[in-house]
Amino acid sequence: MAPQSRAHRLLLAVCAAFALLSLVLVPLTLPLGWDETVYASRFAPYAPATPFSAPRTRGVPFLIAPVAAWSDSVVLLRVWLTLLSTTALYLGFRPWLRSLGRPSAAAVAAALYGGLWFVLFYASAAMPNHYTAMGALGAVGLFLRTRQSPVTCAGVFAGLALATLMRPNDGAALGVPLLVAAVLVPAWRGWSRVLAVLGGLVVGALPWIVEAYVRFGGLRERLTEASEVQGDLRPLLSFVHHLTVMDGPLLCRPCDSDGIRPLATEWWLVLPFLVAVGLWSVRGGATDSQAAPRRATDSRATPHPATDFRATPHPATDFRSCLMAVATALCVALPYLLLVPYAAPRFLAPTHALLAPAAALGVLVLGDNALASRRPYVATAALGLALLGHLAVQLPLAHSNANIQAGARGDWARVAEVLHAHGVGAESGAGAKSESESRAGAGAETGARKAPPCVLRGNTSVIPVAYATGCAPGSPDDPRRPTALVLRDAEPPHWARTWTRHRVPGTYAPGWVVHVRP
Repeated sequence: MAPQSRAHRLLLAVCAAFALLSLVLVPLTLPLGWDETVYASRFAPYAPATPFSAPRTRGVPFLIAPVAAWSDSVVLLRVWLTLLSTTALYLGFRPWLRSLGRPSAAAVAAALYGGLWFVLFYASAAMPNHYTAMGALGAVGLFLRTRQSPVTCAGVFAGLALATLMRPNDGAALGVPLLVAAVLVPAWRGWSRVLAVLGGLVVGALPWIVEAYVRFGGLRERLTEASEVQGDLRPLLSFVHHLTVMDGPLLCRPCDSDGIRPLATEWWLVLPFLVAVGLWSVRGGATDSQAAPRRATDSRATPHPATDFRATPHPATDFRSCLMAVATALCVALPYLLLVPYAAPRFLAPTHALLAPAAALGVLVLGDNALASRRPYVATAALGLALLGHLAVQLPLAHSNANIQAGARGDWARVAEVLHAHGVGAESGAGAKSESESRAGAGAETGARKAPPCVLRGNTSVIPVAYATGCAPGSPDDPRRPTALVLRDAEPPHWARTWTRHRVPGTYAPGWVVHVRP
């Protein structure tokens, strides 16, 4: 069997393992999260649509529409999303079977990326970051092909369009280094690459731009409002914040009270090392291949295991490819590290994906050197234990964060039950479903909607609680008088101190209280 065929089968096996692990670690019955309720409510004619703020895009509603448009089953929605995320994993890493001299590196890279806890957690989630990562990775892998056929250009276009549709800011950060390379680097220079990159960026960003003029009055106005929603984007250093969320929570905003657990940062320590080894291997391979004719004339020269890269037939090309992927990964990461005042592990999913091919070459080189060492069994066992230790950190984190989210999201349903019991909300509507049957939508956003029967305000999780209750979420400057207040560890304002107070029993997080207007 040819090496590329074996590597392809290995990649398929990795994708299957990814799907299986995500289903085992994250239950399909996990209630919809805050962001997921916003996207799902685009298809809920029997409940108020939750506010769709300026930073959000229509990419995720597009992904979930085939199921959310007609079914309100969370289980069915998560099965659909697991299939989509697994397919995206395959399509994202598939081009790298031919973009690197060692085809098996694609499967190893998919395993490194797919084994991260937050990637596994979001495999069945209605969230954009994994699809942004796979669109970016596939586009870069095809961009690096020496010969750009119409099919290859279409792949670059489609990958960038997907990444930009999901997150326009990531698409823009991704497009800059690709355009620079298509103009300045002789090996990649050509109009076909330039047009494919520009076309993907324009098509992916077009819905967001059109909506900016329709709903927000213009592109500048939407960008300004998006910056305000995200805490005022400005120059700062948030690298430490991203270290704190490597073991959770899913969102750290603000991050001042969260600490850094050394064990959870192991991937941040291992990843740069593996990338450096991978770059060194192909860079060393290029040097070694140039020196090969001289060594061939020297009968006394003997190959050293550490510099024998015969499995990489085009080391110079591999070095350029890995270097381009690393440069693109850094371009995508820098806005989050230098401008965004909060952190979430999923924000850097594209960066982890783009660094994975070089890291995979590093793993393979370490394996080659282990086999060529004086004690191959000991060295190979040590490398295997290190990889198992990595999984021993990542897999429990996926499961524990799923349990935390199940408890926290279950609180929203418990609050809704108390509100329903006191006459607030549409008890017969979607918000009254159990945790396992929280709605994912059952119609088109443009279809007829019932008027919101109530308005909720509060100091935390107002949007998901209102969604679960069947009410409209209110804000402090909302002219509508709230029907009830949902508070946690807080006292009501002076104008609501005479409202009926009800504690919410049996919650995962203590301190939930609702105040119902007389």
